[in-house]
Amino acid sequence: MSTLKPYLYLALAIVFEVIGTTALKESDGFTRLGPSIVTAVAYAISFAALALTLKTIPVGLAYAIWSGVGIVLIATVGWFRFRQTLDTPAIVGLGLIIVGVVIINAFSKSLPH
Repeated sequence: MSTLKPYLYLALAIVFEVIGTTALKESDGFTRLGPSIVTAVAYAISFAALALTLKTIPVGLAYAIWSGVGIVLIATVGWFRFRQTLDTPAIVGLGLIIVGVVIINAFSKSLPH
């Protein structure tokens, strides 16, 4: 597997996790069929892509990147789509998550480079 492929799978896993979480909010507690189906399908794709990622990237680091980037993206979606505000501590915390993901990717020798 090329060194780029696991990162493509990881990016796909992140995108579908964000789609699934957005649809989960729109499902209104699984009372709306369309968003409920999107949630299930998006999470299934996300986990399948994450599983492919784990063939190459160590589970702890892959999960840290997947969840960290997902947190930041879904907070951004919440801000714009659902008008959910973020206060200064939330924004600082999200910034620290981004810094953590950058440090993992830039300096970890455990990742395929």
